[in-house]
Amino acid sequence: MNRGFEILDISGDAGLRVQGRSLEELFVKSALGVYSLITDLSTVEPADSADIKVNRESLDGLFVGWLNELIFRFDTYGFIGKEVRIKNINENGVEAGIRGEEFDPERHERGLLVKAATYHNLRIEEKNGIWTAEVVLDM
Repeated sequence: MNRGFEILDISGDAGLRVQGRSLEELFVKSALGVYSLITDLSTVEPADSADIKVNRESLDGLFVGWLNELIFRFDTYGFIGKEVRIKNINENGVEAGIRGEEFDPERHERGLLVKAATYHNLRIEEKNGIWTAEVVLDM
């Protein structure tokens, strides 16, 4: 887990196990984990930017909503992020700036087709100053 996230093989789906020293770092690494499932991030240039704001009633809802917003922006606009900067975060809301570019099949190899983050077996916890999340992604 040297990148702060680990890809989990779950029959028919995929998952992520993410760790960070703060909630902010957990959300950054989860975004990079999802993007890395979609394509090789070393081929992505931080040429464009997108501002993202997600609010939910719970931390679980916020985490799933965050990942689903990233997936939605890829599915709708082809935007793939490479750099994620959290501007503001608490257990009910996150505001972030993401730098990346539009997916180009000539330059970006297509990885997995990520449909959605799910609540199935979702786990988010903080223990001894380390945040850990596990999430199943629908393929």
